[in-house]
Amino acid sequence: MPLPCIVANAQSLPQTLAGLHPDLMRLARRLADSETEAQDLAQETLLRLWRHRIEMAAVEDLRAYARAAMRNLYRQGLRRMPHLPLEDAEGPSVDPEVFGTLALADLRGAIHRLPADQARLITLVMSGETSPVALARHIGCGVNTVMSRLARARAQLRRDMDLAPGAPVATLL
Repeated sequence: MPLPCIVANAQSLPQTLAGLHPDLMRLARRLADSETEAQDLAQETLLRLWRHRIEMAAVEDLRAYARAAMRNLYRQGLRRMPHLPLEDAEGPSVDPEVFGTLALADLRGAIHRLPADQARLITLVMSGETSPVALARHIGCGVNTVMSRLARARAQLRRDMDLAPGAPVATLL
């Protein structure tokens, strides 16, 4: 969902930038090699947005602008890094399973933000109940209602997790 254009109201800028932080952290975790680097990347992006707050008045979609700024900042950092031959590079500094754990934590938060009826259905599906008839019987509504609620819930989860529409869940990992 695009954030509103920042106009002359400087009072709302800190809240708007604070609202961008979780989204920027998700992207930073995908880009960076460590949690510390991801935090630094997100904070540096927000700091640059704050420094250029006057120019932000012309930005229509601040979320997209901030994400592009973060990617550019990340690429600038890559250009400055010394390149080691692969045989000299150390192993991963973070257990690779941590990224799956972070993705699951983000997913839990996204499910928590769903409307209660959709969150309940997604939770039932996650627990193993996949039959639309059984789900409908369990929550006391029609099969078509179950199917539409699940479709809306999945679409919202894909948006919250920055997945393409119709993308398989395996792309999270």
